[in-house]
Amino acid sequence: MQALTVARPYARAAFAVAREEGNLAAWSQALGFAAHVAADPRVAALLPNPQLAGTDAVSLLAPADASETVSRFLTMLADANRLQALPEIAALYEQLRAEAEHVVKARVTSATALPAAELESIRAALKKRFGHDVELDTAVDESLIGGAIIDAGDVVIDGSLKGKLARLQTALAD
Repeated sequence: MQALTVARPYARAAFAVAREEGNLAAWSQALGFAAHVAADPRVAALLPNPQLAGTDAVSLLAPADASETVSRFLTMLADANRLQALPEIAALYEQLRAEAEHVVKARVTSATALPAAELESIRAALKKRFGHDVELDTAVDESLIGGAIIDAGDVVIDGSLKGKLARLQTALAD
């Protein structure tokens, strides 16, 4: 929870600059890259080292095509010793971007890979429910036995066989 508290103002600042530049997608890509690199255990162990200069950290984390403002943002994070918060900053930035673009991001986890037609049906139903475009991410979890779980932020729809069995078990135990 503390990591999100630390990351929130930085994510908002990055979003404000990106929106002002009209460059939301490029910032999204750059922050995603930096967050991915920062989350690597080897890099994460290196970032707090006081012997690592801020410019070296930025050159390690910034993508080759990063804009000057992205590099300055990463330098500011390095100067404030906040590079470890990059994964949270990137995630919060993505939430702000999705809200601004009126897009709902949903994850569909199913027991087996779903056909494209079924995913499109789920996308259409979610679009109708939320009134926004829906961006689907898919995953396979064989332990679900059958069905799927749809996670769209605050809304979770558990239609998995595993979930149904767990609810049945709870009902029978009462």
